[in-house]
Amino acid sequence: MTTTKRRTEPDASLLPDSISHPIRNPGIPLDMDWVRQVRVNRSAVERRAATIPTRRTVKKEWQVAWLLRAITCIDLTALAGDDTPGNVLRLCAKARHPVRQEVLDALGAGSLDLKVGAVCVYHNLVPVAVEALRGSDVPVAAVSTGFPAGQISFEQKLEEINASVKAGAAEIDIVISRAHVLTGNWQALYDEVRAFRAACGDAHMKTILATYELATLRNIDMASLVCMMAGADFIKTSTGKEPVNATLPVGVVMTRAIRFRIGASGLLADIERQLSYFVTGHYAAAHHNPMV
Repeated sequence: MTTTKRRTEPDASLLPDSISHPIRNPGIPLDMDWVRQVRVNRSAVERRAATIPTRRTVKKEWQVAWLLRAITCIDLTALAGDDTPGNVLRLCAKARHPVRQEVLDALGAGSLDLKVGAVCVYHNLVPVAVEALRGSDVPVAAVSTGFPAGQISFEQKLEEINASVKAGAAEIDIVISRAHVLTGNWQALYDEVRAFRAACGDAHMKTILATYELATLRNIDMASLVCMMAGADFIKTSTGKEPVNATLPVGVVMTRAIRFRIGASGLLADIERQLSYFVTGHYAAAHHNPMV
C-alpha cells in the first residue's frame, strides 16, 4: 500500500461544485448575412494553434483544480463494434467514481462528489447505461442519426433520436449531413439540425461536425454557426471515426463560439495519473487507473 500525504489544497474557488446541465439553446432564425461574413485566415489560425503547446500552464494546486474541473467536462464513450453490457457497466462505474477516493481525500476534494459529464453509448446499450447510472446525476448520451457517417434516410434519423430519448438518453449526439456543407446548402443544414433539435425534446443535442470531412476551416466555422442557430446545445469536432479527428487549428476556429464538452475518454486516465502524482510524488501504474 502506498502512503499518501496531503499537499497544498487546490483553490476552492476553482473546484467543480456539481455537474450542472446548461439551459437549452432555443436557436434563432437562420441569418445568412452573418454566415456569409465568415472569413478564416488559415495561416493565422495555424500560427495561433502552434503557440498553444508552447505556452506556460498552471502548476501545483491550481493545476489540480483545473484538472478536477476538466473531469466534469469529459464524455466517457463506448462506441466500438465489440461493446458489451459488461464493458458499459464498467465504464459507468468509472463515470461515478472517476478518481480513486484516497487521491481525492489527499487533495482535500473528497467531499466533491466528483463525476464526469456524461457516458456516451450506442442506442442499443442506452438502457444498460441508464440503469447503471440511476441516481448518479450522470446523463446518458446516445449517438444517433446514422452515426458516424450519417448516410441513412432523414426519416430513419428521426426514428433513431426518438428511440434513444424514449430509452432514457438525456443527451443525443447527432451527426450532420456533410454534403449540405460541401455543397453550400446552408438552409438544408439548418432545417436538418432544427428538425433533430425538435425530435430531441428535453434531451440536450450535441452536434458532431466531422470536421475532417468539411474540407476547409471556413466551412467548419460556417457550419458551427448554422448548427448553433438551429439550436445545437453543443458542437463537437469529430466522431472519432474519421482518419483525422480533433486538431488544434479546428479547435481554435470552433472555440470562438462553443460551450465545450470534452469527448475524450483517454483523457480521464491521464488526468487521474497527474492527480495521483500531485499527491504521492510519482505516477501510478496503469492498473491503478483502469477505464473499464
